[in-house]
This record gives sequence, structure tokens and C-alpha cells, in this order.
Amino acid sequence: MLFENVIESEFRVVGNLFCNKAQFAEYFDIGISEIIPKLTAAIASPPSPPAPLPVGEGSLAPCQEVVHLEPNLDKLPIPLHFAGDGGPYITAGVVIAKHPEYGQNMDFHRCMQFSPSEMAVRVVSGRHFYKFLGDLGQVDVAICIGNSPDILAAAATSVALGVDELSIAESLAKVCGGSAPPLTRAKTVDLVIPAEAEFILEGTIYRDRKHAEGPFVDLTETQDFVRQEPVLVVKALTHRQDAIWQALLPGALEHKLLMGMPREPTIFRAVNEVVRCLDVNVNPGGCSWLHAIVKIDKQAEDDGKKAIAAAFAGHRSCKHVFVVDADIDIYDPLQVEWAMATRFQGDRNLVVLDREPGSSLDPSAEPGTKMTTKMGFDLTAQLGEAHRGYEKVAYPAVDLGRFGLKSAE
Repeated sequence: MLFENVIESEFRVVGNLFCNKAQFAEYFDIGISEIIPKLTAAIASPPSPPAPLPVGEGSLAPCQEVVHLEPNLDKLPIPLHFAGDGGPYITAGVVIAKHPEYGQNMDFHRCMQFSPSEMAVRVVSGRHFYKFLGDLGQVDVAICIGNSPDILAAAATSVALGVDELSIAESLAKVCGGSAPPLTRAKTVDLVIPAEAEFILEGTIYRDRKHAEGPFVDLTETQDFVRQEPVLVVKALTHRQDAIWQALLPGALEHKLLMGMPREPTIFRAVNEVVRCLDVNVNPGGCSWLHAIVKIDKQAEDDGKKAIAAAFAGHRSCKHVFVVDADIDIYDPLQVEWAMATRFQGDRNLVVLDREPGSSLDPSAEPGTKMTTKMGFDLTAQLGEAHRGYEKVAYPAVDLGRFGLKSAE
């Protein structure tokens, strides 16, 4: 949806660009089944940290066509998404930061505006930027808004400390047959940024300067609580001449896709270390974070349980894992439920992990500690002689046109 007449701002606003895998795959001109292999390849072998491309004499990077050294955030179309929000939020902001030992890092942080030049930034403990801020006390950042899908997907990946996610974006573009996203240097901070972004906010986040952040509707479509979070002081703003603000509707399908899809390659890789994994779906019904449906080529009776353990290792925030056979469409919830109904027995196919570290996004987890009970469901059929009773009967296709009838699709 493109909003061209925003009452309180001169800039247009766009949302719902990538709400399903088909739209994401179309951008790269690949099939849906190629997404996980391509992401896996990009994460597995990123090139060395990319260098900014030189800008021609007298020319400008698109994201720096307009420069404001005394910016006023009130002029930007930062949305208030829900009536209960703590303030207007940047929801599609890719934050780039730098550490003298580990180099650049790129990830997502929601940012709540509370003054014309200040924002409260949600910083999750244990993440790389949390370490940057803990080590340095204050960190210069560039918040990039209006990014291409390779940048968005790379920013959402979980990789080792010291890996520059911009290199993953470059690798992803190349393994899909495209060109690396062009880069440039920020104007007032020492950072390399995507040259073709729509907006860049430059400034400093202060560890010991806090402000209330929240409430905010998160991935689970529930309202998160108020926290005291570090403050960002915005010191410069650059943007395209005709810049379009990108907004993610919190908890909706685009938010879910960008959170869940980059976790699928890590699960896929972990499961493939113990059994043959065919596909993974971190599905919207599980908030694209708490559930994973894993399709395997079962060769031994304990393959299902091996896959469950590996899937939890591949995505530690996952709460429930469902393992199915090759004949189940993991994107059809009715087929997954059918597998549970016909192939699952709780006394032999259920794996329970009590009091495991869970996700801060799970409202049902233990308050404060976020400890949770994790469960794995082995929905695979038995092998050998017992398999006959598990086989799904194939219904023959019928051409209704032969009888002068039309399909009721």
C-alpha cells in the first residue's frame, strides 16, 4: 500500500511490500523452494566486509541527495500504529553500528520517538548491539529506512559476532544472480551504509541515558510492556529527493516474514547435521518465531526426535517444533494437523523440555526469567511393516470440464 497524501508530512509512506514468501522470491527471481538454500549459502560463506563504492565526481549517493544537519523528527511520517502505543515508532529501521574489535553490525531495533531529536531504542540483552553498547557506553549508529530485501533479510539473520551482515546481503544478492547492493559512507558517523536506502538517521545511542519505551504491539500481536531503554540522539538526517518512508505493521504478515524467514536456514542447517532435512517453515500461526515445522526424509525411527533436538539448537527462541514426513505440505496447516491426528502418540512421540530459556516475545513464559516449557512433536509415520497403515491415499484428479462443469475454486 502506497500512501501518497500524508496529512502531517511531505513524504509518502509504503507498507505491505513482502507479506509472503512468493513476493520475496519474486524480487530475486527465484522459486519459493530456493529461498532457504539461497539464504543458507549466503549465511555460510559471506565475503569479507564490503567496502563502500566510490561516488562519482559531483554525484551523490541516492540516500544523501538531501542532508539535514539539524533534523526535526516531527517532519517525518513516523507512524503511531495502535491507540495504545507509547509513541510514534520506526518499525522497519535497520540499525548499523560499529565496534573497534568486531567491526560493523546490522540488525533491527524498534525506535520510539519522544522528542524532535530523541528516540528510545529497544535493545535486547544478549544480542550483538547489546554487547557493543555494554563495552563502549555510547555507540554511533545509522538507522536505514526503505531498504531492499537483501538488506532486510541480512539484517534479520543470526550470525557470529564479527560478521558484517552487509556482506551477507552482498552474498545473498549474488547467489540469486543479482548485483551487490551499492554502499556509501554516512555523513557524520564512521559507518558504511546502503547507498540506495530512502532515509538515513545518524546519531548516537547512550547506554546510561534511559527513557520509557512502550507499550508496543509485537510479533505475537500482543502489547509489550514499558521498559527503560537507551536513548538515541539524532544528529543528522539524509534522504532521497522523493523519499518514501517504509513502515511495517507490527505483528502483521510482513513483520512475521522478516522475523521468521531468516531463522529457517539456521534450523535447516542444524537439522541437516543429524538427518536429511527437506524444508522448514517458521509459520505465521506460531507468530513466525515460536513454532517451526520441519520436513524430513525419515530413514530411522529416531530421526524425528533427532530433528526436534537439532531444530531447537538452530533457533533457541523456538517453543514448539513439529517434525513431519516428505508427503506433508508444511505450508498447509490442515495437512500438519492431519499428521498429528494420524501419526502422533503422546506417550512415544512427544518430547518435553522443562524450564528452558525461552523468548522475550512469549507472554506466557515465566515473568522476569522468560523460562518456558518447550515441546517437540514427532508427527512422522512408523517405518517398515507398520508404515502401511500410515500411507495417505491419493485422490485422482478429475477434469470437470469433460462433464461441462466448472471447478468451484
